[in-house]
Amino acid sequence: MAGHSKWNNIKNRKGAQDAKRGKLFQKLSREIYMAAKAGDVDPDMNPTLRLAVDKAKAANMPNDNINRAIKRASEAGAGENYDEVVYEGYGPAGVGILVYGLTDNHNRTSTNVRTAFNHNHGNLGERGSVSFQFERKGYIAIDRSQVEVDEDTMLMRVLEAGGEDLEVSDEAFEITTEPEQLAKVRDDLQQDYTLAQVELTMLPNVTIDLPEAEVEKFEQLIEALEDDDDVTEVIHNAEY
Repeated sequence: MAGHSKWNNIKNRKGAQDAKRGKLFQKLSREIYMAAKAGDVDPDMNPTLRLAVDKAKAANMPNDNINRAIKRASEAGAGENYDEVVYEGYGPAGVGILVYGLTDNHNRTSTNVRTAFNHNHGNLGERGSVSFQFERKGYIAIDRSQVEVDEDTMLMRVLEAGGEDLEVSDEAFEITTEPEQLAKVRDDLQQDYTLAQVELTMLPNVTIDLPEAEVEKFEQLIEALEDDDDVTEVIHNAEY
């Protein structure tokens, strides 16, 4: 994770999504719905649902929206269902991109994702062509403006909680964990701190320095992918 700040990506994404809050909440509701439908409707008994709810709260999604999505899952019949999909591709300067989605129509989603890549200086790749550059990790961010603690103290706290690594910037403490340790570390740290972001994600083990001349093209591609209704998350290994 060294040298690659997911927190910057999160902040940029949130800023762009503020103007599209309705669409964002719709996507989060779908994730909550699927997690609740696949398991227990109690987040304390369903780790996947707990993470989906945490993600929604980090995006300032109202509790009423969260509760409605869970209730809809508890009352749903067999008709409404979505499949998880993952697409892999490359953007400008060879940046690796992973696209995650939930869809009820694979042809529609794959066509839309391919079109977004083709029309925005990217290429959709084969399965496995990009994912080897990433590793599944638990991720926790703490906004430094909300806490008064030095780096050494936080590092000791993270390690005692079972965290794997700590990256520090002026704006955030970024903590990584093994996937199976995320819930434990989250529960431990939130006894003392407000957590700005908690999620299972893919973090890059290889990063690409994006030339300034390619930044606008790259951001257009990411925006086109994130704007698709079926896309829930876009992850990349660009450094810029």
